[in-house]
Amino acid sequence: MATTAEYGLGEFTFPRGWFMVAEANKIGKAPYSVRFFGQDMVIYRGESGQLHMVSAYCPHMNTHIGKSSTSFMAQQGKQIEGESIHCPYHGWRFGPDGVCNKIPYSDKIPPLAKLKSFKVVERYGVVFHWHDPEGGEPDYDLPAIPEWDDPHYVKWDIDHLGSMNLHPIEVVDNIGDIQHLAPVHATTKFYYFETILHGHVAQQLLGGRHELLGADAGMSEFNTYYTGPGILLSRYVANNANDSIMFICHTPIDDGSVFVWHAVLSKPSDRNPTEEDIATAKAQQQMSCDAFAQDFEIWSNKMPCFRPMQMPGDGNFLKVRTWYRQFYNPRSATADILARSEGRYIIPGVPSAEDGGARKEILEAAIAG
Repeated sequence: MATTAEYGLGEFTFPRGWFMVAEANKIGKAPYSVRFFGQDMVIYRGESGQLHMVSAYCPHMNTHIGKSSTSFMAQQGKQIEGESIHCPYHGWRFGPDGVCNKIPYSDKIPPLAKLKSFKVVERYGVVFHWHDPEGGEPDYDLPAIPEWDDPHYVKWDIDHLGSMNLHPIEVVDNIGDIQHLAPVHATTKFYYFETILHGHVAQQLLGGRHELLGADAGMSEFNTYYTGPGILLSRYVANNANDSIMFICHTPIDDGSVFVWHAVLSKPSDRNPTEEDIATAKAQQQMSCDAFAQDFEIWSNKMPCFRPMQMPGDGNFLKVRTWYRQFYNPRSATADILARSEGRYIIPGVPSAEDGGARKEILEAAIAG
């Protein structure tokens, strides 16, 4: 398990950005425990329905407030009161700001009786957390998915790929990597390939033919992009199917390990989905998940790669890794990092998106154009 320092990414152990921390439907009437960014946290839903996330250990006696299912308070479903959460050991109550607001047997509350509180947002059936080692407010938005509210789309169920003892930089490498597509994903012809790095977005434009879709399959087109270091969307049309959106999130657990999720939002037909449409959408998500699992298996069994032995035809790993460094350094360093990484990068012998006949929608989505 290699660390951020070993990759030489910057000052911070964990990156700045928006990250997935849970499925929203997993948060019910009981506290939900998670571990990310090297710390244990608890997510809970207040009686208003609002989600909150606080550090896990009660300052009274370092009790994990989310790890009790047998205490009387937990069995009675009384850990959540209003927008506050109780420690199940002695009943101390903490508000969503982390401040203790009640001790059942004392009128005096110590000023240090506080949990850390963390910014979370519920969107697209996901709980997202803004993580910033400098403690700043978000400097970019979550990605927009207007299709989520389109009644013709079948909403996703989240696939949990699980954890890997792998630094997330090696997952991000894929955004610029063309040559893994043939041996891993059976891409037999490239009509175009281009990587665009701009601000907090890293984008891959791909048009290719895939052997697994059949000998007569036409060009499949993908507009794939990271919004920050941990949220990836890929809008694609494969073999003349309706538009679909693949969703991949990865979030650091500890320094050198990461948890990964996958999902697909798809529109099987131009109508409110029938049972048949839903089944088609689920099958499409499973096919996408199986393809992504091919990457996941390789990542899970590789040694750390601190500096790729890059060939001209690989894709520009070093520019992608330079772009990625902006999230591990103070915001004041961002402009300098982007000056060394922003641009459009093509592969020798492979057309750019414009030269390769990409759809109008693909070209309009080229954010650095």
